[in-house]
Amino acid sequence: MTESRLLIRGGCVLTMNGQLTTYDDGFVATRNGAIEAVGAGTPEPAQGVHVIDASGCVVLPGFVNAHTHLAMTLFRGIADDLCLQDFLTRVVGEESRTLGPSRVLAGAIDACRESILSGTTAALDMYWFPDETVRAGERFGVNVATGPAFANFATPEGTSVEEKLDHAERRLAQSAANPGSAPQWLMPHSTYALTGPQLRALGELAARYGARIHVHAAENAREVESVRDMHGGSPIEVLAETRLLTARTVVAHAVELSERDIVLLAEAGAFVAHCPWSNLKLASGIAPVRALIEAGVKVCLGTDGAVSSNSLDVWSSIRLAATLHKWRERDPAAVGSRDVMAMATHLGAAALGLEESLGSLEPGKQATMQIVELSGPHHAGPADVWSALAYSARPGDVRDVIVAGRQIVRNRSIVHGDS
Repeated sequence: MTESRLLIRGGCVLTMNGQLTTYDDGFVATRNGAIEAVGAGTPEPAQGVHVIDASGCVVLPGFVNAHTHLAMTLFRGIADDLCLQDFLTRVVGEESRTLGPSRVLAGAIDACRESILSGTTAALDMYWFPDETVRAGERFGVNVATGPAFANFATPEGTSVEEKLDHAERRLAQSAANPGSAPQWLMPHSTYALTGPQLRALGELAARYGARIHVHAAENAREVESVRDMHGGSPIEVLAETRLLTARTVVAHAVELSERDIVLLAEAGAFVAHCPWSNLKLASGIAPVRALIEAGVKVCLGTDGAVSSNSLDVWSSIRLAATLHKWRERDPAAVGSRDVMAMATHLGAAALGLEESLGSLEPGKQATMQIVELSGPHHAGPADVWSALAYSARPGDVRDVIVAGRQIVRNRSIVHGDS
């Protein structure tokens, strides 16, 4: 086997490790897809090492989109200017009429192309025909975490919740027999889309096999009210009662939360995927991110689907999350640049159960990173690197993307996977 080695040098390296270690003039050395060394200085390359000059750039981990529906690129723009419930009615009907495996694959390919060009290298995806989205991700180097989605409304897959539960158990059992396989996921759409017995069956299945959970919850006030009528508690309380709120759970949105809900999330060790663009566009509200962080809840960032936020741009979610909560809390330091960069990197990787391999630039981890150029006119001025990334950077600033030691994007063009 031919050895593959890279040396990225000359730029500012943001490791995004637990100490947020930064090297103003740093390097990252990789060997066979893993990070071999990270540090300060400009070392000379050994023979056979491919050098990437990052002068004038920032080197940081690829982003993790912690809540999305990638193939919804197919429906971008069909449900604008609607509240959540009217949005769902329109989109669910269109999905049932038009979706099949080949269309999901086509939509996911477009989504993965958009994602990788903007520095997103991993995504937690909930959608129909999930194997097709995984195929699209593999083509472009996007690590797609996904699994079967469960809902009682009409779906394009045409299978009942009970049938999908049987199939999911067989798949989980097969994975359990292969130690070292990727984390396995179960994806109850929401507490309003499933009955109490169905939610409990999913909670028991997840507990039996250690599966991770990805679920929408508390997205707006009408949802909370309807779940109280249906189940007798808030969405977060229902998740807790049905064993679906655990340290392996990612709760998407979490906008309408009571103090009790926040305590439950913290006690469970659950993650919250904050999706500010979608929440604002659907007039759902603003998640209490500062209160969640203060309670010890791990908050990461998602774009939601392109049909509700109209893009898969994690950069804009970073900028919005860094500014929106200053207004909500009337505190300019409520959520800062370092907070949001952590949400988009190592906290997102932890939410996906991939913190041992992704989310920070450290020796032994996968060599997956983006190189962001800060030379455009929108970066003119003396702003520090954290400020530049959180408040000024945009997808077009991503010059190069490397996944597992292989360059996928070079000079803003996809050089592997596209056709």
